[in-house]
Amino acid sequence: MAVLSVRRYGDPALRRRAAPVGEITPEVRSIAGDMIDTMYDEVGLGLAAPQVGVSLRLIVVADDERREARALIDPVIVEQGGQATAEEGCLSIPGIFASVTRAEWVRVEARDVDDGPLSIRAQGLQARVLQHEMDHLDGVLFIDRLDPVTRDRIKRKIKKEGLSPEPSHHAFAL
Repeated sequence: MAVLSVRRYGDPALRRRAAPVGEITPEVRSIAGDMIDTMYDEVGLGLAAPQVGVSLRLIVVADDERREARALIDPVIVEQGGQATAEEGCLSIPGIFASVTRAEWVRVEARDVDDGPLSIRAQGLQARVLQHEMDHLDGVLFIDRLDPVTRDRIKRKIKKEGLSPEPSHHAFAL
């Protein structure tokens, strides 16, 4: 497997809606494996294909229960509820963190790399990671979910100071 380059804020690949995967080929399996390696190398909890320049509806997430990462192909949130606010960061926007409100729990349906069905009911941090990564599939960044004043302040800071050259491990980067 290989470690891929993570695209940074400002890269147009992060703003495109990803295409459905469709058929799961050896290439798709290889990309998923490389994404898992990249996520761990960057010390992240999740990674979406657009973050590595691949415009496919594919995410990888760390799974605390199984102590391994898993790939979700063409994931869809089929149920959600509650509301929770917590600090988020993003591997594509290193050094920037802000409080984001999301659903407290979600149920996601997807396929695994062997084309088997997956249904995941997640709450807390795992629900947040899934929502964050699935946003990337639609070209949405966590800063887009902030109020306009906070979002503009962050954008001005990035424009003035640039992004951190190294991933920040201050909080969970997704």
